[in-house]
Amino acid sequence: MAKLTKERTYPLMSRREIEAQIADGRHMVIVDGHVLKVDAFMQFHPGGDKAMKHMVGRDATDEVNGLHSPEARAMMNKYRVGRIEGRWNNFLPPIQGGKFRKRLEDGAMEVEEEDDSGRLSAPAVTITADTPSSELESRPPSPVFDVDGSALRKRQVKESMGSSAASITSASSLEESHGDGSLPLDGMAHLDILTRKEIKLDLDKYPAVDQDTQEVIVEKYRKLHDRIKADGLYDCNYYAYAIECSRYITFFGLMLLFLKWKWYIPSAFFLGVFWHQLVFSAHDAGHMGITHNFQVDTIIGIIIADFLGGLSLGWWKRSHNVHHIVTNSPEHDPDIEHMPFFAISHRFLASLRSTYYERIMPYDAAAKFFISMQHNLYYVIMLFGRFNLYRLSMEYLILGQGPKKGVAAWHRWFEFAGQVFFWYWFGYELLYKSVDGGWNRFWFVMVSHMVTCPLHVQITLSHFAMSTADLGVDESFPQKMLRTTMDVDCPTWLDFFHGGLQFQAIHHLFPRIPRHNLRKTQRLVQEFCDEVGIPYALFGFVDGNKEVIGRLGEVARQAAILKKCQGVMIGEGEGGGASSSSSSLRGEDE
Repeated sequence: MAKLTKERTYPLMSRREIEAQIADGRHMVIVDGHVLKVDAFMQFHPGGDKAMKHMVGRDATDEVNGLHSPEARAMMNKYRVGRIEGRWNNFLPPIQGGKFRKRLEDGAMEVEEEDDSGRLSAPAVTITADTPSSELESRPPSPVFDVDGSALRKRQVKESMGSSAASITSASSLEESHGDGSLPLDGMAHLDILTRKEIKLDLDKYPAVDQDTQEVIVEKYRKLHDRIKADGLYDCNYYAYAIECSRYITFFGLMLLFLKWKWYIPSAFFLGVFWHQLVFSAHDAGHMGITHNFQVDTIIGIIIADFLGGLSLGWWKRSHNVHHIVTNSPEHDPDIEHMPFFAISHRFLASLRSTYYERIMPYDAAAKFFISMQHNLYYVIMLFGRFNLYRLSMEYLILGQGPKKGVAAWHRWFEFAGQVFFWYWFGYELLYKSVDGGWNRFWFVMVSHMVTCPLHVQITLSHFAMSTADLGVDESFPQKMLRTTMDVDCPTWLDFFHGGLQFQAIHHLFPRIPRHNLRKTQRLVQEFCDEVGIPYALFGFVDGNKEVIGRLGEVARQAAILKKCQGVMIGEGEGGGASSSSSSLRGEDE
């Protein structure tokens, strides 16, 4: 008779105890009502440590379930150290600037206060519009309060800190400093006002970010996931991949044919189309969307990305996983951090520090030059996108930024082999031995790489025009994904051109759904959005491009206003007439 195995029980842990452990440097994550201490797993995580650090102190259930296979989720159970009871009130992770209280020296815990909703809060503190958000427990670094009054600020402070806030200063007081109605702006004050306006627009447009509202959204999102799974939409259509492979072979064959005839430009064109199409399957493999087996899909992805394309799948996984968790966050999302060439948010004009690259992204002379014209240079810069991917790939492999231990440790060396293979067949056999003359080689490289420009446009199209506002730690995973991502409307026969990237909002909600099933999933997601009241952003390809160019132009305009603000401050310091100039700036901003 088989022995009955009793499920292990874990001790109940308080929020304050978890906070103290995080303050001591431990990485504590909440998944399915259990507390995971993932310190030992950080060096083994195939998706890199940065993605995990953005989940510290948070309920990461939906992020973990969305990005990981059932086998990976089962493996995580061995890192459980406790459990929680009831709803979890998220912390702001340390990597994002969250502050955490340690235990008292005698080992006792500070007494937590409880607000009228039963949520635990920090000790009483006075909050004003000038209080740096880094001093607030579990608050994002961007200012979150209403530009028109104090009601919204009061509501959000209460949600985050409880009733302990003693006083709140309205942001509108910033606009009341001068009796003549002029706006006493310096550069940072101008950017802060833009940030508050952006947040207010999102709070007006999307469901409230209180826990009750977001919990309903999460519940319906999980039911949608169950329905998608029951409908078989996680099952891969291998016939569709057979068609994809025939398309790849056709494009590569045309490249070789024209190369044999010494028609170098047509040959380079079809090589670029070959690379453009390959990336879609590498993306699928990176999300385990083909076989759903981690090692098998990784091998497929490395063969496609490294051996055939010269790009590192490991680099892509490391940055892309972070992108899926902190989508469109200027400080944290590497997919929108393109300084000095692009800034899709005015917040980049403040020389932000990237937590992914661990450096300041300076708004320096080069950035001022490019950003002032970024809406005009967008497509020109996209022509050279692939060269930057080579740089990032080699940096990742040479510096050993991937896991050095565990099941993914060998991937680095397989990728190195792939890079040697790629540069041998492309750099030596094709470019050097098969193309005659220096200028022919130059144009072959330029054309083949620039043909991939639509891919880079597709990647940025889904996010560049969407919100970059931070609505706080209580916003649910599904709402944030839909708020920061757009889909592209196109006829079915054009799906091969977009390669699944036209369904990025759906993909962000359910990253492991095979791309050939995303169109079938669209209807279900639209029904979900209608039910919970979240706008579903869907644009045609041309209209989507217009939105992106419009966003880039708006940030360029704000950069010009910032320059004038700084000029006004310099003039004021020299005794110039700042008041009239500030008033004119206010009028231009409005």
